[in-house]
Amino acid sequence: MAIEIVSYPDAAEGPIPVGEEKLFSERFACPVSGFQLTEIEPRLFSFNSPFGACPVCEGLGIEKYFDPERIISNHKLSLKEGAISVWQHMPSHKLDQMLSNLAQHYQFSVHTPLMDLPQKVQDVLLYGSGEELIPMRYSDGVRMQDKANAFEGALPYLEKQWRLAASTGMREELEKYQSKRPCRSCQGYRLKQEALCVKLADLHIGEVSHLSITQALHWFEQLPTTLTPTQQKIAERILKEIQDRLKFLTNVGLDYLTLARESGTLSGGESQRIRLASQIGSGLSGVLYVLDEPSIGLHQSDNRRLITTLQHLRDLGNTVIVVEHDEETMLTADYLIDMGLGAGVHGGTVIAQGTPTEVMQTPMSITGQYLSGAKKIHIPKQRRTGHVGKAIELKGATANNLQNVDITIPLGTFTCVTGVSGGGKSSLIIHTLYKAAMQKLEGTKTSPGPYASLRGLEYIDKIIEIDQSPIGRTPRSNPATYTGAFTPIRDWFVELPESKLRGYKPGRFSFNVKGGRCEICQGDGLLKIEMHFLPDVYVVCDECKGQRYNRETLEIKYKDKSIADVLSMTVEEALPFFDKMPPIRDKLKALMEVGLGYIEIGQSATTLSGGEAQRVKLAKELSKRSTGRTLYILDEPTTGLHSEDISKLLVVLQRLVELGNTVLVIEHNMDVIKTADYIIDIGPGGGDRGGRLVGAGTPEQVAKTEESVTGEFLARYLAS
Repeated sequence: MAIEIVSYPDAAEGPIPVGEEKLFSERFACPVSGFQLTEIEPRLFSFNSPFGACPVCEGLGIEKYFDPERIISNHKLSLKEGAISVWQHMPSHKLDQMLSNLAQHYQFSVHTPLMDLPQKVQDVLLYGSGEELIPMRYSDGVRMQDKANAFEGALPYLEKQWRLAASTGMREELEKYQSKRPCRSCQGYRLKQEALCVKLADLHIGEVSHLSITQALHWFEQLPTTLTPTQQKIAERILKEIQDRLKFLTNVGLDYLTLARESGTLSGGESQRIRLASQIGSGLSGVLYVLDEPSIGLHQSDNRRLITTLQHLRDLGNTVIVVEHDEETMLTADYLIDMGLGAGVHGGTVIAQGTPTEVMQTPMSITGQYLSGAKKIHIPKQRRTGHVGKAIELKGATANNLQNVDITIPLGTFTCVTGVSGGGKSSLIIHTLYKAAMQKLEGTKTSPGPYASLRGLEYIDKIIEIDQSPIGRTPRSNPATYTGAFTPIRDWFVELPESKLRGYKPGRFSFNVKGGRCEICQGDGLLKIEMHFLPDVYVVCDECKGQRYNRETLEIKYKDKSIADVLSMTVEEALPFFDKMPPIRDKLKALMEVGLGYIEIGQSATTLSGGEAQRVKLAKELSKRSTGRTLYILDEPTTGLHSEDISKLLVVLQRLVELGNTVLVIEHNMDVIKTADYIIDIGPGGGDRGGRLVGAGTPEQVAKTEESVTGEFLARYLAS
């Protein structure tokens, strides 16, 4: 049932026609069906209010369910080999008897791969036998017992365990077998049925919220044509405010997002631009705005719209300060302040300030040298063609906005996946290719996006995603522990004469176990102060002064340095200190090569930026012995990097390819894209205007593709 917004006839239009008998109600109710609405008010349309939220999903729009694909560890395994992982928790003798009874009744072998069993048998194993009774014979080692029972099935068993779960730990264990899907009650719209019955121009509020910004703007612009003159008068100011805000979102390059997009799925750059759009809408002047790298995740075409928006804020009488590495943004600025020379201990100095031209003329400014063209990232003289006849082929990808995409990734190349923001790059590479490959190679319980086929995985031995997630979530995690350098450092201190004399073991120099660590802070070096209604605060431990170890442990020294002193060294300082120790030196050298010479080797993981964390992970891979058959996937590794850092990063990535590996990078930075051997361009637009393969080939070939927005900008970089 739908409640349409209607107008009542005016007296001037004459009386209501009299004919057949009609029933009316004084309330929002249908006298025929009995359906009734409470009074229509704003909170009815809010999923954050109990008054409007769907009672089944409580306004989340999604529900968790036990997924058959998650409880099946591997379709190629037999029941005896553990194809259905949830049963592995049962005692082995009970499991064997249960499977034997099922096999005898349905005439199948427990040694047959699950995928080869009859469909009916697979359904019974997963969903149960229903009302069909199955003869069961059980033995406890003393006596035999026969009885006929309906078989419960793996999924009903899990659902029962979920209902009866008495602890959070048990629920967390069961969640491993769950996936998410749109709520079947509200179809993912988050609201109760009463709210979804109210429609404007044949759409309810949930359907309008699932439109992209572009579609929603068009819909609201056309809405007045469906309203009566009286309704237009009422809606005029409301529609103007809505349209203005949608235009602000369009101007900052977010026209591909839907209004109902979950905030947790937005990138940092997208969240920042949404806040920026809200500030533009306020129309304030005399405000100081500070933005930290607003161009993150933006294609060059979207970046221009962002710059126009920032200039508009300035022209309103505001001051806009932007921390940025993007060349076009810097050249457009009225005033530049260049910090340096290097990073960490080598930085903290104002190298140059003034107009972009004045900064370019400052010899000491590395930024100025890149802006003027004195320094640049060079185009390779020759593009690799990859390993002959070896490629990964993904066909029929349809996750999110992907429109049945087929791609080929030549192995042994440096390949870039490009396209405008929201075009479908992450859906294609991270959510489909990576998850599907991990499922096939490692047997992980991932849920890849829908696809038709994936071939060529036999040519690689592993696939590694190097993302910008933290390397650890506690102060005890640090680059030394993550890269594996800390173990040989600790072993070195154990072998010192004073340690042997005292009988110290490796655990003495670990801040994860009792013995040598400071017990006041438990090896963190920091104490966490929990704040009510505010984020937790960390303060330096008064007992160890942030050194993490107790007094006895710190008395053991090598070259007058305790283990705490070593962890406080920068990578640059530690490299010559451990020059004669290859296991430590090689790992530190890898950190140096990715441009992290300035960080302390014991620096807390919680203080590292996303870009630094990603490069620590890359350094860990570099320090390993290469097999030459690895596929590395990186999602925008240039985030937060200066052109000089990008130059160093490219040297590392190209070296991985030279060893025979394949590097696949999702990227917007044109300096990276122009150095690629092969490009896969997705688009041409964002959201529903994207999701297609626009072009594939060398940078020179993609630059000539007329439909490619990336190609348009790439052509200029290749010509410069």
